[in-house]
Amino acid sequence: MAGGQRVCIIGAGPSGLAAARNCALFGLEHVVFEKNDKVGGNWVFDARTGHSSVYENTHIISSRRMSGYEDFPMPDTWPDYPDHRLVQAYFESYARHFGLMARIRFRHTVEHAEPTPAGAWDVRYTDAEGRPRNETFDVLMVANGHHWDPRHPEYEGQFSGRYLHSHDFKRATDDWRGRNVLVIGAGNSACDVAVETSRIAARVCLSMRGPQWFMPKFVFGKPADVVAAGSAWMPAIMRQLGVAAMLRLLQGSYRQYGLPVNRRLPFSQHPTLNSELLDLIRHGRIQPRPAIRRLCGEEVEFVDGTREPFDILCACTGFWISFPFFDRALIDFRDAERLPLYRKMMHARWRNLYFIGLFQPIGCIWPLADFQAKLACAEITGRYRRPADMERAIQREMQRPHFGFERGGRHAAEVDYHRLRSELRAELKTAGIDIGRFRLPRNVSARRPPAPQHESLQ
Repeated sequence: MAGGQRVCIIGAGPSGLAAARNCALFGLEHVVFEKNDKVGGNWVFDARTGHSSVYENTHIISSRRMSGYEDFPMPDTWPDYPDHRLVQAYFESYARHFGLMARIRFRHTVEHAEPTPAGAWDVRYTDAEGRPRNETFDVLMVANGHHWDPRHPEYEGQFSGRYLHSHDFKRATDDWRGRNVLVIGAGNSACDVAVETSRIAARVCLSMRGPQWFMPKFVFGKPADVVAAGSAWMPAIMRQLGVAAMLRLLQGSYRQYGLPVNRRLPFSQHPTLNSELLDLIRHGRIQPRPAIRRLCGEEVEFVDGTREPFDILCACTGFWISFPFFDRALIDFRDAERLPLYRKMMHARWRNLYFIGLFQPIGCIWPLADFQAKLACAEITGRYRRPADMERAIQREMQRPHFGFERGGRHAAEVDYHRLRSELRAELKTAGIDIGRFRLPRNVSARRPPAPQHESLQ
């Protein structure tokens, strides 16, 4: 590929904005299709269900210093873990600062995308007035995220109470007051929902299929990911053993909490960051439960044979990796245990198709999505050359994950933040682009205009 290509970007969330920013830097003509009326993707809070995955009290789980784009850090006057209002304001500030808004078509929904006989992409979409349209593009960048298609658990029997997925949880309203709640899952969403609802519910139980590592947001007075960044140079096994020892020292045995003891090393599963969960368990506000065996009307039977009544079941069981605009015969990662993409972004068959931000790091997606987009633009403009044998390169990557991640859809896109950054840096250096070694940002507010303050977000 070479310059002069016309690029279609699907989504104006964090990854889509990074794609647009890099297209502009490389002088590529581009159009961004965004189905909502604001930038930010999932970080545009809407109390209506079915819109985004954030709830009213959502804060990021990676720290401010580790979450911002490296050429546009978050202001150091912000909290260590900003809430969704500040995060959406940050993306708005990023888009305006780099002049991205003019290329974004808001309230435009991509309905279908398919390759043409000539090797381009035919994109059919619905515009802001609800009219069907279609355009042809030379390159397609998919940046619509992977936290939007809820994965619902399947059990024998029926539940007669209220059931919802965490995707539809927006706040703990009076409907939850005095209720018996069962939260299904042990990931970040499950623990957040359990903590939030425990403030007003009569009883909150947390059903877990297996053991998990629960990590505090602060360690030694600093954000946990900032502390962890200092050991990124170590071999994976040393980092895992060190974190395991630290957690046992800080938390004690999980048996004290009624939780299953994790026999696997940290980072073999996606970690759960929550500083309140273990405290609330010890205070009796949240009660651990084993996996569910079957549903029995208003009761739930667990695998240990016990049965309990519940008013509300909230399934925090993750999301499918899916693309409603692709035929599944063309692209289908729904049941993949490892994503068949080079550097989690390049497809072996479709050279002019890029997935930006389609990975789950132990860390934050946004800065690395920026480097993925930079690499894509370098290839489009002829500055980068992908491996000659893509099938072999992808297979090698799939067989050598950054940590020994558990198999299954939950970890299909799992990566280590620092390892992926190093890999992308090495790829970019072959194109004559050096993003430098990772360094934590300092004195951010002195280097760029601040993002909007709270009063401008009303």
